[in-house]
Amino acid sequence: MPSLSAHQSNTNTKLLLLGDAKSGKTGSLVSLVKAGYKLRILDMDNLLDILKYKILEECPDLIDNVEFRTIRDKYKTGPTGSMIDGKPRAWVDAIKMLDAWKYDDTDLGRPAEWGGDTILVIDSLSRLCDAAYDFHESIIPRGKSGDYDGRAVYGNAQDDVEKVLAMLTSRGMATNVIVIAHGNYMDLPDGTKKIFPQGVGQKLSLRIPQYFPNYVRYRNKNGKRTIQLESDPMIDLANTRPGFLNKELDISTGLAEFFGALRDGAPKTAESPAKPKSVTLIRK
Repeated sequence: MPSLSAHQSNTNTKLLLLGDAKSGKTGSLVSLVKAGYKLRILDMDNLLDILKYKILEECPDLIDNVEFRTIRDKYKTGPTGSMIDGKPRAWVDAIKMLDAWKYDDTDLGRPAEWGGDTILVIDSLSRLCDAAYDFHESIIPRGKSGDYDGRAVYGNAQDDVEKVLAMLTSRGMATNVIVIAHGNYMDLPDGTKKIFPQGVGQKLSLRIPQYFPNYVRYRNKNGKRTIQLESDPMIDLANTRPGFLNKELDISTGLAEFFGALRDGAPKTAESPAKPKSVTLIRK
């Protein structure tokens, strides 16, 4: 029987990070680079510019510790407006990367085996959900008139995304994981309003936080951007070491402090993160 002292949380952190658009989520990853972690980013948003320049300003010698792959479906203009150019492939390509980080002349092995010195970042869950919906819409059976069951598209996309979340937060994913999500304000049956991660429809949004032991929110309070760790009437948050962390953290150093509290609090017998190796920053 395994002892709780050997739990996976000793070496790996799984974090759901929620915030409004432009609340500083992506740029705040720089503190983790400065802390010595290797970042490998599944970039669905194509908005890594801020992170690049922050690294160049604050720790340029560590920029090679960040590797990313930008995956987006191509769009074109048609007679009825913009549309995907060809068959949607972003969802399939993203899933392949989560199984084996391999493309062109890059091969970084299986994310599930990267270990405690590396962080897999999904940026963002919102666009990953869009890719799942577009893929399932493209393969749904259609009638002679082109009609299809929209409910089935939503259902299939929700199921697929939820399976990915289950995989990312499972014991088998032996590396750190950060999933970045945008907030969705939802009216609940009891008449209250709360914030949940944006998913493929509200049904999935309600379930997303269930998969993560750590869940934080980015806020702009009177012009100051902070990381909120304590729950309030609008959102239920969580972290696995509440006694070691303040109720809110500054976004410039907050993620490094968060990971530091979880790692420093681990038993001394736990495996320590190895010194990061250099990884080339490649734009695809």
